[in-house]
Amino acid sequence: MASPGGQGGGAVSTRGAGARRMKWALELSLGNARGRGDRQSNQGDVMYPIGYSDKPVPDTSIQETDKNLVEKRCWDVALGPLKQIPMNLFIMYMSGNTISIFPIMMVCMMAWRPIQALMSMSATFKLLENSNQQWLQGLVYSVGNLLGSALAIYKCQSMGLLPTHSSDWLAFIEPPQRMEIMGGGMVL
Repeated sequence: MASPGGQGGGAVSTRGAGARRMKWALELSLGNARGRGDRQSNQGDVMYPIGYSDKPVPDTSIQETDKNLVEKRCWDVALGPLKQIPMNLFIMYMSGNTISIFPIMMVCMMAWRPIQALMSMSATFKLLENSNQQWLQGLVYSVGNLLGSALAIYKCQSMGLLPTHSSDWLAFIEPPQRMEIMGGGMVL
């Protein structure tokens, strides 16, 4: 494409007696008088473009070597199920013992999360393999998930969903009758 003043220079205009430089033009060669043939023959004289660096780029994929951070991260993974137990206890308290859709959904989620975590133990152990205390952290992780499962089973039992009496299995046996019913702090 031709420049406004003459032949096709693009970055340099040849208007008038001397060549003048446009505001937006970048001169990437050392000498202004060289032509296209000079650039190809003298590769050592050509300046590099803006932002180019001869230095190699440092490798940023090096793993973090700080052992304290690795240990802390591994313990965070291992203690995760134990940190969920207080929240599960609160959810158990708030959902009540009635059989309705909300408490049953809470119990199902409370039971499914630890089972799912126990089924994916190999992936968790891969996260913990950089630690010095891998087996202790794995044991803590397993115990936390087993405690979560035990809470879900206890909630099912308190709601009456577990078959714990023989009347739950056999139709001809009467369910046990309550001997005493308390209400409002008075014996009825």
